[in-house]
Amino acid sequence: MAAILIVEDDLTFATMLKTWLGKQGFQIDTAGDLPKARKLLDSKTYDIILSDLRLPEGDGLSLLDWMQHRDMRTPFMVMTGYADVQNAVNAMKQGACDYIAKPVQPAMLLDKIQDALSSKTETTSSAAPTVHSTDTTENNDYNSHFLEGKSEATRQLYNYVALVAPTPMSVLINGASGTGKEYVAHRIHQLSKRADKPFVAIDCGAMLKELAASEFFGHIKGSFTGAVTDKTGAFVEANGGTLVLDEVGNLSYDVQVQLLRAIQERKIRPVGSNQEIEVDVRLICATNENLQQAIARGEFREDLYHRLNEFTLHMPALKDRGEDILLFANFFLDQANKELERNLIGFDAAASEALLNYSWPGNLRELKNTIKRATLLAQGELIRKADLVSEFSETPSETDATESVAHPLHDKETEKERILQALQSANHNKALAARLLGIDRKTLYNKIRLYDIPQ
Repeated sequence: MAAILIVEDDLTFATMLKTWLGKQGFQIDTAGDLPKARKLLDSKTYDIILSDLRLPEGDGLSLLDWMQHRDMRTPFMVMTGYADVQNAVNAMKQGACDYIAKPVQPAMLLDKIQDALSSKTETTSSAAPTVHSTDTTENNDYNSHFLEGKSEATRQLYNYVALVAPTPMSVLINGASGTGKEYVAHRIHQLSKRADKPFVAIDCGAMLKELAASEFFGHIKGSFTGAVTDKTGAFVEANGGTLVLDEVGNLSYDVQVQLLRAIQERKIRPVGSNQEIEVDVRLICATNENLQQAIARGEFREDLYHRLNEFTLHMPALKDRGEDILLFANFFLDQANKELERNLIGFDAAASEALLNYSWPGNLRELKNTIKRATLLAQGELIRKADLVSEFSETPSETDATESVAHPLHDKETEKERILQALQSANHNKALAARLLGIDRKTLYNKIRLYDIPQ
């Protein structure tokens, strides 16, 4: 039976929590102030601490600091009102394992307690929210630049990731640009039985139709003009491991046929060669296109779709991950501080509210860029709303013209017109136009080239 200490000065609320958690099978003690909490911690071992942020004679952070000085590594969860979310984020930076906003939702609290208990053996005092890592230097470096988050939508997503990763199933990751599809692909590989084998990713959106077969399957010297040496294709490079096809919806129909054959037969033939090579790869595909609509238009093969789509993961938009926005903002602030050699400590209340209220059409990528620019602009220790306004408050939701283009580019009959509208609205600033369209700049440049739009 897990033992929980509730540190809460509101006697009625503390009693309600104690009664409810007791019915869930936990052993509960309560403390209404810091001295009693310290006394209980000195005399008894607990599996988790559930503490209000605001307490008489101090706050929950001072209790956390007291525990850390005594090398008490008990998971520490903060309860806080909505207005104090920024302080809760700071608590996580100081070593808290999680936070939950008041009024507390019992089911969510129980989930968070169970998550904290299940990872207790791995919990350490950290200067930043925990990110998953592996033993390889490459994956450690990659994961240090990403944070998964704590929201319900995030928890469900990574539950599915953990479920499908150990299987051999092909995975289709569907989501808007900037939602973190590349990280999820890496995470699936890290949790798979192929984690010690190669991880190879190809950007299908930037691939020329004429060179696609060579990129996938390789070629031999002299097989076509420009083939001055032998080339190893992605399938062979990823043999035994994972092959990621990013923006797979951009592949031409002819290339789709070749790809389907390679997947079905588990054999590839380099361009210009008469010999076939057996390959064993786990496929992960990512796209911001609606492939079922592409099938209906005759632009994507249905048989290939079913080969690639044995399991689908839908990436939640940042606007649907409200609980994560300030976590990511602080995470990106830490990165920006290091990169720009600044020492900002967080966001003021108005800036935090602005971040939470914005719709983030560019998702995590837009948030990261916004925080980086605001970090450069800020004059004090905190980022203010004024440092953010010029970055996102006016342009993405200001005009009807913007609203007409700020959604994924699925309909190719009107796609070119939407791009032209976005470029005009952004005064031909391609970075801003990409944000208006909800795509990244690389995809926008590919679309501009595809439709022969003057640059």
